[in-house]
Amino acid sequence: MTQHPQETVIGRITSVFGVKGWLKVYSYTDPVDGILNYRHWTLLHDGKRIPAELEAGRRHGPGIVVKLKGIDDRDLAQTYGGAEIRVPLSELPPLPEGEYYWHQLEGLSVVTVAGERLGRVHHLMETGANDVLVVRADDASIDQRERLIPYLPDQVVREVDLAADKLVVDWDPEF
Repeated sequence: MTQHPQETVIGRITSVFGVKGWLKVYSYTDPVDGILNYRHWTLLHDGKRIPAELEAGRRHGPGIVVKLKGIDDRDLAQTYGGAEIRVPLSELPPLPEGEYYWHQLEGLSVVTVAGERLGRVHHLMETGANDVLVVRADDASIDQRERLIPYLPDQVVREVDLAADKLVVDWDPEF
């Protein structure tokens, strides 16, 4: 997911729902229905940025369905399939100390407690048991391997220093 400097991706439109312009949404927020707290979205679809206003939304089974202002029929709604949903970073609520949004971790350099550089956090993924850092090698890395490192604060992730652009992990580079 490529970020615009002042916004982050909070979900994706997956398909239409019904015939009155409703859309199914895959939410990246936690909890899933947290996406409904953001009323003004920017949709990124086929390279175009489209402002959108959330008119209504609700949980539907394991997912979310939404109605965007001005989209009142299935055919028009269908044209938005696959669009990323973005919001300004300024709209995200502050987190307690020691907690981070994924976008804050993406791009940080990853160093072992022994000082070996493994690369940079490319992105994170949710696995169910815990989130996983996808660390890709860069020019300063000890090798050119991609690593999947569990995001387990105080166990594997020993330090997150946003100001220093660094994340320290207790991780064997051979993994």
